[in-house]
Amino acid sequence: MRLTLLLCFFSFIWLADCAPPTCYSRVLGLSKEIMGLLEKLYNYHRTKTCVEILPKMFLDVQNSCINTKLSDFLYVMENLPTQYCRERPRIVLLKRKVTNLYRIINRICYRDLVYFTDDCEAIETGQSTPHYREDRLQLLVEEKR
Repeated sequence: MRLTLLLCFFSFIWLADCAPPTCYSRVLGLSKEIMGLLEKLYNYHRTKTCVEILPKMFLDVQNSCINTKLSDFLYVMENLPTQYCRERPRIVLLKRKVTNLYRIINRICYRDLVYFTDDCEAIETGQSTPHYREDRLQLLVEEKR
């Protein structure tokens, strides 16, 4: 009896994990993979010199500037200065993942993603500056007085 209950419990957990990913979850997961891979490339001695010319990028899928940043990033990756850098397996993998992310955002998830910010500097620096609407800004000014 306990074995049957245990099997039913684990089969339920297995079935619950089989739900297909949404556009947002796929984009979020892929952006985390890219950021992890970028960090490894910056720290790995064989690829450190190759990725020095890549623009700094902190992916935020809710930032509307992500499309232009990914496009610029892909352009730089396609035009790496040496053949050695273009053929490194980890760099090829990074290029493939960034291309997939760009395609998913612009073709598959078009109009499904909601952008909450348009702070292009945050994608380059990793630090978002708060933008207040006029009514919130007025309240902040009044509080300081």
